[in-house]
Amino acid sequence: MNSFYARLRSHRLASTFLFLAILSVAIVGGSYAAHGVRGQERTSDSSDATPLKVVNSPIEPNAFVKIAKAVGPAVVNINTQTLPKNVGNKGGRRLLPNPHNRVQPNPQNPGDNPDDDDQDGGQGPGQGQGQNNFQDFFNRFFGGQMPDQDGGDDGQVRESLGSGFIVDAKGYIITNNHVIEKADKIFVKLSTDPDSQDLGRPARVIGTDKATDLAVIKIESSSPLSTVKLGNSDQVQVGDSVEAIGSPFALAQTVTAGIISAKNRTIEPGVAGQFQHFIQTDAAINPGNSGGPLLNMNGEVIGVNTAIYTQSAGYQGIGFAMPSNTVVSVYNDLISPSHKVTRGSIGISFRSGLSGAVNRVYGFKNGVLVQQVQPGGPAEKGGIKAGDIITTIDGRSIKDGDDLVNDIASRRPGSSIRLGFVRDGKPQDATVTVGDRDKVFGDAIGQKQESNPDNTSDAGEKLGLVVRQITDQTAQKIHTSGVIIQSVRSGSFADLQQLEPGLVIVRINKKATGTKDQFDAVVKGLKTGDDVVFEVMDPRHPENGINYIGGTL
Repeated sequence: MNSFYARLRSHRLASTFLFLAILSVAIVGGSYAAHGVRGQERTSDSSDATPLKVVNSPIEPNAFVKIAKAVGPAVVNINTQTLPKNVGNKGGRRLLPNPHNRVQPNPQNPGDNPDDDDQDGGQGPGQGQGQNNFQDFFNRFFGGQMPDQDGGDDGQVRESLGSGFIVDAKGYIITNNHVIEKADKIFVKLSTDPDSQDLGRPARVIGTDKATDLAVIKIESSSPLSTVKLGNSDQVQVGDSVEAIGSPFALAQTVTAGIISAKNRTIEPGVAGQFQHFIQTDAAINPGNSGGPLLNMNGEVIGVNTAIYTQSAGYQGIGFAMPSNTVVSVYNDLISPSHKVTRGSIGISFRSGLSGAVNRVYGFKNGVLVQQVQPGGPAEKGGIKAGDIITTIDGRSIKDGDDLVNDIASRRPGSSIRLGFVRDGKPQDATVTVGDRDKVFGDAIGQKQESNPDNTSDAGEKLGLVVRQITDQTAQKIHTSGVIIQSVRSGSFADLQQLEPGLVIVRINKKATGTKDQFDAVVKGLKTGDDVVFEVMDPRHPENGINYIGGTL
C-alpha cells in the first residue's frame, strides 16, 4: 500500500513539472512572437507617406492685430518698491541700501462702513468709505498683490506690478494711483527695452488723484517716445468691441479682447464712489493689468483698466475702466503747476438712497436732503442749513446726490451758484460761493487738530504740507518743540510718505523744525532727488516716541 501511494505522489510530481515546462515554453514563445510583431512594426514600409509642410497662405491682419502693433510700443510695464516700515515705530519707514529684494505687497480692500455720508465735493474729517456690497468678491487693488501676505514689518522690500501708457512723447505716463501709491521707488520698462533682470527706468510722480484712482508719472528719454491717443468715452456704446493691453501676472504686452458690457457703473457707494463711474467690459484683465489702456477699434484709449469683480482674484468676465473723458480732465489738472485736481465744494453732507417715506414726509421727489453743513464752509455762509432740501442749481433741477456732486465738483473755486432749496415746505434760494474741496474739508481737520491760528507756514507746499507751530501745551505734552501738520495735499510727497494731520514734525534730515522759521529754512533747502527723513511724534500717543518716515523727493 505504501508503495502504491509513493508511486501516486511520484506521478503527480511528474505531471506538475510537465505542466510548468509546457507553460514556460508557451510564455517564452509568446514573448518571441510579440517581439517579432514589434520588430515588424518598427521596420514597416512607410515609403508611400507624404511629409507635412507649413502652408504660407497670406492672412489679412484683423483690427485687433493692427491695434496691438500700433499701440503696443506705448504701453509700459510698471514696477514699484516699498521700503519696510521701521521695526518698533508704527507707520514709520527706514531707507535701505539695497532696493532689489523682491517680495510682493499687501493687498488693499475698500472700506465697509454703512454709516458714512455722501458729500457735495469730497470726504470730510473723520469720514470713511461707504458700504461695499462687493466686499467679499471685489478685488479692486490688483496691481500684482498676493492675498496671503501681510507685509510691512518683516524687513523686506515690497514690490508691486502694474501697467501704464505713454500720452506725451516727453515721457508722461498715465496709470492707476493704487499701482504707485505709497511706493518709494518706481520703475518703468518699455516694450523696446532689453528683456533683463533690470527693473527699468526710474520714474517720478507728477501727481495723483485718489478720488478717481489715477496718477501721472514721468520717465526721462533722450528721444521722443511712442504715444497713444485718447478717444471720446462718451461715444462708446454697449456692445462695442474693445481691446486691452497690459502686463497680467508679469506677462508684458498681453493683448485681450471683448466688448463694452455696460456704462456708468458705480461699484462703490457713498463717498468712495462719488467720482468713479466706470465702463464695464468682459475683455480679460488680471493682476498686473491695472493702469493699462482699454482701446476702441480706432486704437484710441477710451478707458484705464482699474478694477475687477472676482471671487478668485483672477479674471471672471467683469472688469472696470475709468472713462477717458474723466482721465483727460484729471490728467490736465495733474500736469498743471499745482499738480492736483481742484474740485468745487460747498461743504455739505447728505444721505443718499433715502426711502420713499422720507421723500413723502419731507415733501420732495427730486433733490438732496442736507444732513450736515460744514461750519464756516460756503454753504453755511450762504445760509444753507441741515434739513434743507436742495432742488436746483442755477435753475436746473437736481435729480439726486450724484447729480449735485458732479455739478458742483466741476465748478472752479470762487465761482458763484444760485441754489434753490425747500425749508419747512417753503421754496427759497441762496447764492453760494464754491470753495476748494480740499480746503473746505482740510481746514476743518486743521481746526480740530490745533487751535492756534498763528505761525502758519506755507513753505511746506513743496512737500504737500500745511503746518503750524505747536502750542506750549502740546510742547509740554511731548517734551519737545515742533510743527504740527494741519493738512496733507492728496498725491503729494508727504501723502506718499503716509504723513497725516495731527502728527508733529520735530526734525527733518536731523535738522530741528521746532519753529516755523526753522521748518521753512529746512524745507526751502530741499530739492528734487534728495532723500528726506521726517522725525515725527503723535501728540495723542507720546509714549510711542519718535517715528522715522522717509523717501526720495
